[in-house]
Amino acid sequence: MKYFPKDKKALMMAALGRIPADLAITNANLVNVFTGEVYKANVFVYDGFIAHVETEDFETVNAKEVIDAQGQYLTPGLIDPHVHIESSMMIPRNFAKAVIPHGTTMVITDPHEIANVYGIRAVEYMNAQTEGLPMKMYIDIPSCVPAVPGLENAGATFIAEDIRKMLALSNIIGLAEVMDFIGVANADDRMMDILKVFEDDGRYIQGHAPGLTGRMLSSYRIGGPTTCHETRSDWEVKPKMRSGMYVDARSSSIAKNIPEIIKGLDGVKFYDRLTFCTDDREVDEIIADGHMNDVLRDAVKCGFDPITAIKSATINAAEAAKFENYGAIAPGYVADMLLMPSLEEIKPSYVFTDGKVVAKDGVLLADIPTIHFDLEEENSVNAPDFTVEDFKLKYENGDKATLNVMEYLDYNGSSSVCTQITLPVKDSIVDISGDESLHYAIVINRYGNGTYTKGIVKNFGEINAAWGTTVSHDSHNISIVYKNAEDAMAVYECLKKTGGGQALAENGKVLANVVLNVGGLMSNKPNDELAVEVQNMKKALNAAGLKLKNPMLRIVTLALPVIPKVKFSDMGLVDVLQQKFIPIFVEE
Repeated sequence: MKYFPKDKKALMMAALGRIPADLAITNANLVNVFTGEVYKANVFVYDGFIAHVETEDFETVNAKEVIDAQGQYLTPGLIDPHVHIESSMMIPRNFAKAVIPHGTTMVITDPHEIANVYGIRAVEYMNAQTEGLPMKMYIDIPSCVPAVPGLENAGATFIAEDIRKMLALSNIIGLAEVMDFIGVANADDRMMDILKVFEDDGRYIQGHAPGLTGRMLSSYRIGGPTTCHETRSDWEVKPKMRSGMYVDARSSSIAKNIPEIIKGLDGVKFYDRLTFCTDDREVDEIIADGHMNDVLRDAVKCGFDPITAIKSATINAAEAAKFENYGAIAPGYVADMLLMPSLEEIKPSYVFTDGKVVAKDGVLLADIPTIHFDLEEENSVNAPDFTVEDFKLKYENGDKATLNVMEYLDYNGSSSVCTQITLPVKDSIVDISGDESLHYAIVINRYGNGTYTKGIVKNFGEINAAWGTTVSHDSHNISIVYKNAEDAMAVYECLKKTGGGQALAENGKVLANVVLNVGGLMSNKPNDELAVEVQNMKKALNAAGLKLKNPMLRIVTLALPVIPKVKFSDMGLVDVLQQKFIPIFVEE
């Protein structure tokens, strides 16, 4: 994709100095992401584009407006090439309000979270939300709705023809992360049809390849995906880069992969295939700590060169998404830029988009009017009526039961395995009271299908309250983890009544609740109000025993059947790699 000026000839005349520039930024230390140099420069902007970069023989400034940088660093605006805005819990327009002051001038969002709830309507809604913003907000069409057909039920199903229809939306630029990596590598017909839509259209394809190496990686790469944000271990980095893939080094609210990725770069000479992303970052973290600027701080703290980090978050990310003239400060490039006192702290004093100041010293100056949409007023939770008895895990074939359980490998990650345990049965109810590491888990379809699965999860965390959510990647059914059925029932009723979100209950009473009325995933409340609600939930979870830095994200991957090796869905216990169901009870 290339940006074109309204009047190319006028831009050329501004480059020659024959007509005044709209803006001149003088006395800047320009960070050149092509050469890695930092040098004194005056930068001239005309009609939203860089007209000229003056580096020597400084002449009289011919511009309508002049900003003296006073030696601050001038860099391109930061790009988040892979984000799910829904995970921030903010609607897109409020998300823009939060990230622009931190220096993010472009995001590429994958709305597969809300697409799993509302289908094509959701993508149309997200696209409408991006219109008229003082930043670049683009959409990749969700590739996997649901993530793995046949293993879960979502609110919609996308096939190639559905995806082809959405290409006409104004801000569509690519195909979002292709999560069904097993289906792609094995040339599954459904995935090949979807990939072909984008091959025919010439747009780029985002990937999702956790742990892929060898022949599976080669097949996946040939299938079309060119990026991967699911690189978690150092040994994954070089195989992906060697295959030509962009490695999106992720620093989300749940996954902090940058240290491992930097370790995996040892011996790599060219960093052209390195980018950074947030993937999933929550409202309170963005407001307090930052967005892409905070991601780059993480890299710098690991000893990474700040200029290389800025290159990775600007021109590399732009080129990965096939933008021709974005992500650099050079003639003909879009004038989205940052001024900052330090390349290590990365706190912009000025944020420019299209050559205009949109934020200064952390304060948004641009106006982002509120737009109301009917979809925001709908209750997306269409779940069956349950009683307390429905939350009890029943077994009628004896006083002991052997079960396949989902066991987390650690308290901070989402990887899990299947293990077998034998438990006592009391009054036909499987009893977990003798093992503190166990919780009951239930995933309930919230789109009217009536399907649900009950089982046991091990090493979820030390929490005695019941905790439930409609933020449950990627189909976003209701997931509840609990010790007793009465508390689970209280959580369930709360989520149904409020239209979704998260709820925590103990002794049959709700202790904390985050209301996410937009698709059960986002809120249209002001950001500050939402952030307080989120912080209160985190404090309540900590008080209930879940001693994690960001406890809200522990539950959201319980039902994510594209992260190995075992997950729950509303249809059963899923073997992720084999793409088949595992029985809950083991019968001899």
